[in-house]
Order: sequence, then structure tokens, then C-alpha cells
Amino acid sequence: MKQFISVNDVSNINDLVKQAINYKQHALIDQTLGKGKRIGLLFLNPSLRTRLSTQVAAANLGMESIVFNVDKEGWALEFEEGAIMSGNSVEHVKDAAPILGQYFDVLALRTFPSLKNREDDYSEMYINQFIKYAGVPVISLESATLHPLQSFTDIITIQEEMNSRADEFANRKPTIVLTWAPHIKPLPQCVANSFAQWMNAWGEAEFVITHPVDYELSTDFTKGAIITNNQDEALKNADFVYVKNWSTYTDYGKVYENDPAWMMTNEKLQYTNNAKIMHCLPVRRNIELSDEILDGPNSLVTKQAGNRVWAAQTVLSNILKK
Repeated sequence: MKQFISVNDVSNINDLVKQAINYKQHALIDQTLGKGKRIGLLFLNPSLRTRLSTQVAAANLGMESIVFNVDKEGWALEFEEGAIMSGNSVEHVKDAAPILGQYFDVLALRTFPSLKNREDDYSEMYINQFIKYAGVPVISLESATLHPLQSFTDIITIQEEMNSRADEFANRKPTIVLTWAPHIKPLPQCVANSFAQWMNAWGEAEFVITHPVDYELSTDFTKGAIITNNQDEALKNADFVYVKNWSTYTDYGKVYENDPAWMMTNEKLQYTNNAKIMHCLPVRRNIELSDEILDGPNSLVTKQAGNRVWAAQTVLSNILKK
């Protein structure tokens, strides 16, 4: 693995999942693999689970991790090629990235979309400029359009649950539903895009996406999924339900409705095959998901967040071994 930006950087998802589950059982089995190596964690946006889980993962491999909150502690970066830097930006990525590439063996970057200009956001300019100029492997800690570490974590969590119910899934694929949920503000499509991309690449499930009219995601990520605007219909016989809000894609970054009827509740759980409920966190309680779901026996949310360590550790180890 030369970098980790999307599912396209993974040659075999199932092999990667097995490695992650093995790390969960034997966290320090490769504790000298990263000895003498450094990872730079660059944050242009806030983080809790992504930051801390990646630091723990690096430590398990013997790596030193250094965190830099670029948005608060560094110079304002310019990313446009040929820019006349007469505005607020102080340093060009062409100058900063090669230096960081000398300081670190691996760079990991987190940035969010502006939700103002779809063409700009979906060009993935920020992370692509670091890849172009850093000269070392780059890991996405979430980009403008994707969150691959989260999606890898999600499949690890699903596979663990399937392993614990092996008889039930011996002769059938699970049905996995990604459902839109209400929120108080426009959110990126990153997690939804990424989950759809990984589900379709994995190919080990019947995959359904449900959302209100006008909340279609880019077909670059959803092609291969069953898509419906009827949430109740989508939930029928679901084994796993992934709950996530996202803003509009076509009329970019908008909120057209905030219908509380789309919130996942125990009442809706009755439509499913006693489905396990997932969310990437942070979650707006009683807006996206009800307390009864989050605190109930069907929630995988805490386990899912814990698995972020093993996803990051697996990705780092594969990069280090190359």
C-alpha cells in the first residue's frame, strides 16, 4: 500500500479486515515495525476519534506521532497552482509539503469541504497537492469527499458481528442499509460517499441507500446500490442500518428539509431483522438517532468507534511494510 486515500488503494478488503481483527486480538504483535519512524498528523479541521485512534495505532507499531493543528497553529496555506498570494494565505503547499516530507515518514491529513463550490470540493485539491509535493505516503483522515478510515472501520465492525453470528450468515449475504437522517446544519457527503464506495467494492452484502427526494449522492460512489426514497421499505429485513446525515449534492451543500420522521427509532427497528445500528459519531442525539437506539442493545456505535484503532493500525502497518 503506497497511500490510503480511498478504497482504490486496497487490493483485497477481506484480507485487510482479517489483519485488523488480528491486531485487535494482538495489539502489540508488530510493536517494532515502526521503530525510528514518524507520522505527522495534520489537521485543518477538528477531530476526536480520528486523531486519537491514529495516535494509538502508531504507538502500537512503535511509531512516534506528532500532531499539528494547521488551522489554529500554522500559517494559512495556499493550494492553487500559480496563485498570486496577495490575500490571507501566507505559505504555499509547494513550499510546505516537501519540508514536511523531510520531517516525517508518513503524512496524514484531515480536511473538510467548503460546501460552497462542488467542483472545487470534488477536485480534492488539498489532499492531492500534499500527495503531489510531500514525497512520502499520505493517509486521508477525511477529505472533501471521502472518509476511508471510517469506512474500513465500518466493514471491520460488520464482519465482526457476522463472525459472531456465523450460522445466520452462512448461506446468505447481510442486507445493509445506509439511511439519511435529519440534522441542524448542512453536513458533507464524505462519510456517505465513502461507505457507499466501500460497500460496493466489498460486494459481500445487499446494499440499499435511502434518503429523501433531492438528497441523491454522486453516482461515482453509489453505482451498484439499490436506492429508494421510502425509508420504511428500505428497512425491511435489514441486518445493519448505518445512519448518517448529508447535505444536497446537485444543488450543492443545501438543507431542503429536516423531517424528524427520518430519525431512527425503536419503532422503525421493528421493520428490520433486529438490525444492528451504526453511526460514525459525533451524533446529534434525538435528532439523528433517538436515545433509545443509541443506548439500546442494537447499537454498535461504541464498538464501531473503538475499531478505529485497528483500522488505522492496519493501514499504517501496510504502508510501513512497503
